[in-house]
Amino acid sequence: MTMLSQNWLVRSVEQKQVDALALALGLLPLTATVLCGRGVLEPDQAEAWLSSPGGATHDPFALPDMERAIDRLHSAIQRGERICFYGDYDVDGMAATSLHLLFWRRVGAKAEVYIPHRQEERYGLQEGAIRKLADTGVSLLLTADCGTTSYREIEVARSLGMDVIVTDHHQLQSRMPEPVAFINPYRPDSVYPFQGLCSGGLAYKVVEAYARKYGAADVPVETFRDLVALSSIADLVPLRDENRVLVRDGLAQVARGTRCGIRALTQDLGLNGTCSAGTIGFRVAPRLNAAGRLAHAELGVRLLTTESEPEAGQLAQQLEQLNRQRRQIEEEMTREAIAQVEAGEQPHAIVVGAEGWHSGVIGIVAARLVERYHRPAVVVAFDQHGIGKGSVRSVPGFDVCQALQECHQDLMAFGGHPMAAGLTVRREMFADFRRRFWGIVEGLMDARPQVPTLDVDAAVALADVQFPLLQELERLQPFGMGNPEPTFMSRGVSVLEKRVVGENHLKLVLRQPGSVPLDSIGFRMGGLAKDIDAGNGRIDAVFSPELNHWKGSSRIQLRLCDVRVE
Repeated sequence: MTMLSQNWLVRSVEQKQVDALALALGLLPLTATVLCGRGVLEPDQAEAWLSSPGGATHDPFALPDMERAIDRLHSAIQRGERICFYGDYDVDGMAATSLHLLFWRRVGAKAEVYIPHRQEERYGLQEGAIRKLADTGVSLLLTADCGTTSYREIEVARSLGMDVIVTDHHQLQSRMPEPVAFINPYRPDSVYPFQGLCSGGLAYKVVEAYARKYGAADVPVETFRDLVALSSIADLVPLRDENRVLVRDGLAQVARGTRCGIRALTQDLGLNGTCSAGTIGFRVAPRLNAAGRLAHAELGVRLLTTESEPEAGQLAQQLEQLNRQRRQIEEEMTREAIAQVEAGEQPHAIVVGAEGWHSGVIGIVAARLVERYHRPAVVVAFDQHGIGKGSVRSVPGFDVCQALQECHQDLMAFGGHPMAAGLTVRREMFADFRRRFWGIVEGLMDARPQVPTLDVDAAVALADVQFPLLQELERLQPFGMGNPEPTFMSRGVSVLEKRVVGENHLKLVLRQPGSVPLDSIGFRMGGLAKDIDAGNGRIDAVFSPELNHWKGSSRIQLRLCDVRVE
C-alpha cells in the first residue's frame, strides 16, 4: 500500500459575488474570494465573520432538560450535597470539568472532580467509580463528555441513591439514557439551533443558565470562555455559529494571560501576545492531552484550576516532559503500524493492532494512518488479558459510528462521533471485527482507493501575498473545523534554496517573477527534497500564508500544504 497524492480542488465561486462583497466592505478581492468559498455571501454575514471579539450566543434554556438540570444543581447546593463532575481524560473533558469545578465552588457547592484513568479504566461512566463515589457520600453526579450510552451505569447510580445529570455531545445510539436530566444537542427532540458545541461549550451553557436563573454576580461567566476555547479547538468541533464567538473571546483571554495555568503553559512554550487556534491545537492541547495519555488527566485539571504561580510552573514542566515521552512512543508505534499495513492486505480500511502498544497514543497513530493513506483507520492496543482498546479515525463523508454500530456483535463497547470513535474488543473477536469492518467500509465507500482532496481557496501569484492581505485574513480567525485556514495555489514557483530541518521538515525559499523571496516550511515533507533535486528547479505549491514574528519584526512565511515537482 502506498501513500496517495492529493487532488487539488480550487473552490468554485462566482466572480460577481466576490466583486459585490469586496465593494460593499472595502475588502481585497482575495479576502472576498475566501469568504465566498465558505458560503459567506452577504455583507452582514461577512461583517459578523470579520468582527472583533464579542457577539450573540444562543439561549442556554433552548437545550433539552436545561432547567431541570440547574434546578437539581441549585437544590444540591441549598442542601449541602456533595456534587461530583465526572469528565473524560481528553482536553475537552479536562477543560469542562475544570470549568464546572471553578464555577460551582465559587457559588457555594461542595464540588469535586472524577476523571477515569485511561489505562486502568475505560472511557466514560464506570460502575466501580460510581460505587466508590457513592461510598464517599456523593449524591449528585454530572457528566462532561460522556454518559450518552451509559444506560446500565445510570441505573446503578440510581439504585445507590445518586442522581445523574448527563451533559454530552456524542451521538445517540439505539435509545436515550434516563438520567435526571440529559443535555445533548443531538437529542432528536432538541430545538437548540446549533449542534456543534463540545462538552466545554455545554458546561459553559449550564453555568450560564444557572447564573441567569439563580444569579452569580461574583462569578462572571464570560471569564470561562478561555476554557471553552481550549475544549472547542482540541475537540475539533466546527468553528462556526456561536463557537466562533466563544472561541474568539476565549483566545483573547488566553492572549492576555488571564488564567494562571494556561499562562504557565504558553510561557513555557515561549508564546507571548496573540494566540491562534493553531497554536492551541498543535502546541498547547498536546501538552494537556499528554497528562491523560501517559499519566492522569487530573494533572491537567490541577493546572487549569490552580491559582498558584509556582504550582502552575511545575505542572507545565511536568506536562512538557510527558509530551516528549508521548512523541517518542507515537513515532515508534506509527512505524510499527505502517509496517503492519505494508505487510498485508488492507482493503478500503486499515485495521491494525498489537499487544504492548500504549493505549494512550492509539488515537494519534490512527490519525497519522488516515493522513498517510486517506482511508478509515482502526488502531487497537491489547493488554495482557487480551482486551483491546481501539481508536478509530475517519475520512470526510464516512461515518465510523454507523460502521461500528453494524459491528456491534464483535465489540464489547464503542461510541463516538462520525469522524472519530473508540471501541473495546476481545482478541479472539478481532479478526471477525476486522473482516466485518472491511466489508462495511467496502459497501459504503467506492471500491477504489479515494484520492484525498486538498481544498484551495484560490490560485494566486506570490506577488499577491502581501501584508494587507494577511491582515485581512487574520480577521477571519479562529481557523479550525468548519473554517479552515485560507490556502492558495501557485504554479511555476522557483526554488531558490532548499534544506531539511528538524524532524524531517522541508524548508524552502521561493520566488516568482514580481515577488520577493519568501521563506516556506513543509512539516514532515523532507522526503520531497530528493524529488525537487531531480526536477527543473520549479514547483507547484499549495500553502497557507502566515506572519512569522521574530525579535520584534514580522515576515511573511508560507506553510506548505502540498508540493508537486515540475
